[in-house]
Amino acid sequence: MRTTFFLVRHGVKEKRIGDVPLTLEGLIQAKLTALHLANVPITKLVASPLRRAIDTAAHIALQTNVTLMENQRLRERANWGDLPEQTFEEFIAMWDRCTSDPDYLPPVGDSSKQAGERLTSLLTELALSESPDSHIVIVTHGGLITDFLVNTFPEHELNVWHPDFIAMQSQLVPECSITTLIHENGKYTIQDFASVEHLR
Repeated sequence: MRTTFFLVRHGVKEKRIGDVPLTLEGLIQAKLTALHLANVPITKLVASPLRRAIDTAAHIALQTNVTLMENQRLRERANWGDLPEQTFEEFIAMWDRCTSDPDYLPPVGDSSKQAGERLTSLLTELALSESPDSHIVIVTHGGLITDFLVNTFPEHELNVWHPDFIAMQSQLVPECSITTLIHENGKYTIQDFASVEHLR
């Protein structure tokens, strides 16, 4: 039984605290991504409940005629504004510590390892419950995508996509990029990583 997952990072978001929407550039990216995915036989569309992901996924839902569903397991590891009075600099320091130490439990949100396991649980559940040869779009966050990949694949497999994948992970998933995963016989394979061809 083979399931194809398209892990889509949301479009460019507004640079301010809290649950922010997409910028005009992000909306254009979302529309281009939706047009690209309209050519794929999408069977399910699931998004993070954060606004930037919902805004991106809404365009995909419109183009593909697939009902948009939200799932809490797709939220980011942590969001600036989750911890009251945390400055942006403090948030970035917390984020970087989580990235370099996957087991570090921050004062708010999840560790990198917990976040990766959260996405794994959802993908596995979908792979087992949906019909064979399903094509599922997951609209989520760059950090969660790399948390999953680092948690799931050995370093040498990740380094095929970037020679220093683990160290550089926070910079490797551009907005509205698509990472294509195949789930078959209980195993994941990366078919394509962080592609932005559809945005050109």
